[in-house]
Amino acid sequence: MPPTDSAAAPRSGIRVVPLIIASALFMENLDSTIIATALPQIAGALHEDPLHLSLAITAYLLSLAVFIPLSGWIADRYGAKRVFRYAILLFTLGSALCGLSHSVAGLVVARVIQGLGGAMMVPVGRLVLLRKTPKSELVAAMSWLTIPALLGPVLGPPLGGFIVTYASWRWIFFVNLPIGLVGYWLVTRYIDDIPGAATGPLDWRGWLLLGSGLALLVSGFEQLGKQVLDNGAVAAMLLAGAALLAAYVAYARGRRGTILDLGLLKIPTFRVSVGGGTVYRAGIGAYTLLMPLMLQLGFGFSAAASGATTFVSAVGALVMKATAPRVVRRFGFRPLLIGNALLSAVFLIGCGLFGEATPRGLIMAWLLAYGFFRSLEFTCLNTLGFADVPEARMSQATSVSSTAQQLALSLGVGVGSQLLNSSLALRAGTALAAIDFRYAFLAVALLTASAALGFRRLAADAGNNVSGHARVAAEPEPAEQRN
Repeated sequence: MPPTDSAAAPRSGIRVVPLIIASALFMENLDSTIIATALPQIAGALHEDPLHLSLAITAYLLSLAVFIPLSGWIADRYGAKRVFRYAILLFTLGSALCGLSHSVAGLVVARVIQGLGGAMMVPVGRLVLLRKTPKSELVAAMSWLTIPALLGPVLGPPLGGFIVTYASWRWIFFVNLPIGLVGYWLVTRYIDDIPGAATGPLDWRGWLLLGSGLALLVSGFEQLGKQVLDNGAVAAMLLAGAALLAAYVAYARGRRGTILDLGLLKIPTFRVSVGGGTVYRAGIGAYTLLMPLMLQLGFGFSAAASGATTFVSAVGALVMKATAPRVVRRFGFRPLLIGNALLSAVFLIGCGLFGEATPRGLIMAWLLAYGFFRSLEFTCLNTLGFADVPEARMSQATSVSSTAQQLALSLGVGVGSQLLNSSLALRAGTALAAIDFRYAFLAVALLTASAALGFRRLAADAGNNVSGHARVAAEPEPAEQRN
């Protein structure tokens, strides 16, 4: 019997919705990295010191850290589709204001608006996907969401360099306008309404504790290794941030209606996804800093050549998208998470062994393979984390997960920067050299490998309701193979 229209519609939605959300997330990931390359040109145009202009980057990250925890409560109160749609508009408005800025203060305010839009757009977009996708299709859908996270850091620096070289720096923000407007229309056209749910009052006290702690930690991580602030001031920021987060944990324990539901960590798959995933993502955050710097400062690559070299990791991610459902169904989450964490560590060690004489083709082949396995790990983490979360707690789960991810990436960038500066100081050098990156990559590889310890705590059948791995195990072996 041929499929009816009603049967075909959901399948079409399963394909379309991940693409729409991935496009919005790509815009946010691209924007968060593209500005770094353009800072010197923006500073010159605004007649400011580039160090002062780094406030534009910090302001965006702080806005994300403060407002991401609110996303779950707002989505429940006003509806996930509505919040996602207006978050895209808010991010687009912030982009326009950035491009129109004529002072550092104006740019910083515009970046805060962008950060508010991004803080709602990323976790709520993931929530829309989770609520619109059957769990049997979740691995395939989630594999799309790993691509923006990989493409953004890869495309951002070379695209930013290209724009500021051949056009005005303002276009690094104006390019978001058509993407945002088309995204708003696509969400309106293709994503059904998701009504809000009954919620209690906003937990202002918890939000102030959590937001302040996250803001201090992100600020501290951003300053690690930059020598802009005194080391004592940076340490004070990190300690104060950690103390505020500890105060929030004490405040939230046993309390209902808190801004972040820490009770979700009692779910084993969610706890391991957040815990082990934080360690793994910190390693990736360090990699996104170390690799372009090594190619440019260590090997003398131009920004364009560096971007063209690292871009192949995105190709690996695209290949992964087509194979992820079958791979996860064949092996299950636990062995893949453990194996990929250890394999990623090997790839990072290999990156540290690159030298100026290493053929560029070999570097690209290595990064291509690393991009595949790194993206597969992201897909497993993003899918497993929500495998056992009840529908009623899904919005809170996306807030907790997104908050942990943002903190992990900021931590990784700070750790990578600090490793380089420590190596430089130990050898009493005055400029970074290839050996500094070798030591840094080795340390990051050890950090990444340690994530496997957390993944070992998973049950053998963890996430089988999503991966379909149990069905593979239950299938009888063909007679010719038994013989």
